[in-house]
This record gives sequence, C-alpha cells and structure tokens, in this order.
Amino acid sequence: MEENLDFENGLFNLVDEDGNESAFELLGSVEIDDVTYVALVPAENEDDEYVLLKVTTDEDGSELLVTIDDDDEFDRAVAAFEEEFECEIDLDDDEDEADD
Repeated sequence: MEENLDFENGLFNLVDEDGNESAFELLGSVEIDDVTYVALVPAENEDDEYVLLKVTTDEDGSELLVTIDDDDEFDRAVAAFEEEFECEIDLDDDEDEADD
C-alpha cells in the first residue's frame, strides 16, 4: 500500500496491491528510532481495527505509506501505538473522574 501523504487533511485514499482503493482516516502517529508509523482506520468501517503503516520517502522526496514487512519492526510499532492509545484513554478517564 502506498500513498502520497497529506497529514493536514487526515484522510487518505490507499491503493492495495490488487488496485483496490479505500478511504482511511488518520488515527495517530508515533516515531521510533527516527521512523514514523501511522495508524489508519477505514473511513467507512465501524470496527476497532486499524492499519499500521510506515512512512518512507521515495527518490523524489515524496512521503509514502508502506506496509511493514519485518515482524519484529511491526511488533515494536504495535506496542508503541498500544502504549500511546492506552495513555490517551487513561488521561480521558482521569479527566472524567475530576469532573464528577
């Protein structure tokens, strides 16, 4: 999956290896060892599942989203996102309790 990035808009139309185009919304991003990873959720799907992709730069300097082929790298990125999302949820819960 590859796509030129436009982080301001938050919406991405990704084309898979079969040529099928799907719309995704940016859920968040994390950086690990100077590599940025993004989590995207399907724009028209209510599932809690997200797609995790790596941001790379092509020879023209354009940013692209690509799949993460290395299992260890993928596991590190998943762990970083889960930690980030858990922290955000905990913060939201603490704020709700403070309002009570």
